[in-house]
Amino acid sequence: MPWSIVLPQAIFANPLLSVVTPITTGTLIGIQTNRQAKTKQVYSTLKKPPLYPPPWVFAPVWTILYGMMGFAAHHATVSGSINTYASSTILQDWAASSQALYTSQLMLNYLWMPLFFGLRKPGWALADILLLGGNVAVLMHSWWKHDRVAFWLMAPYAAWLGFATYLNAGVGVLNGWTIGGRKKEE
Repeated sequence: MPWSIVLPQAIFANPLLSVVTPITTGTLIGIQTNRQAKTKQVYSTLKKPPLYPPPWVFAPVWTILYGMMGFAAHHATVSGSINTYASSTILQDWAASSQALYTSQLMLNYLWMPLFFGLRKPGWALADILLLGGNVAVLMHSWWKHDRVAFWLMAPYAAWLGFATYLNAGVGVLNGWTIGGRKKEE
């Protein structure tokens, strides 16, 4: 089989794996990125835009969103599968391309946290989240045409991404695009 960025088919085909994989991976990246006690101290001192939620909100929100997006990917895979007479399954083109879009948006999602919290580069993180939003829009467009259940399962995630983009830009602007260091002199 040629190399692909798409997650293994076994993950998409199994509802439990589809839900648990993004939750587990996102949690592990979060723990790895924020393992230093200094991170909480630095971020508590940042200027934040209006409507910035308390820190405890992020973990449950992301857990729910990762689970919903995982199940959406599973649902689209099942909806886009055709069972053949030889008891094998083939994917329709739209389902196969949506798996690639889903996987790439997941990678962009996972990259955001190390950019923002690890490297402390809100500008880079903003570029990443804008690419992520475009990727999710293309994915949702496909699901709107082919699997409305998957589309609606992804809608809260898209809304949260819009809010997260606002928070990312707000923190960047209010802190001179510098986190945890001296501001660049103009």
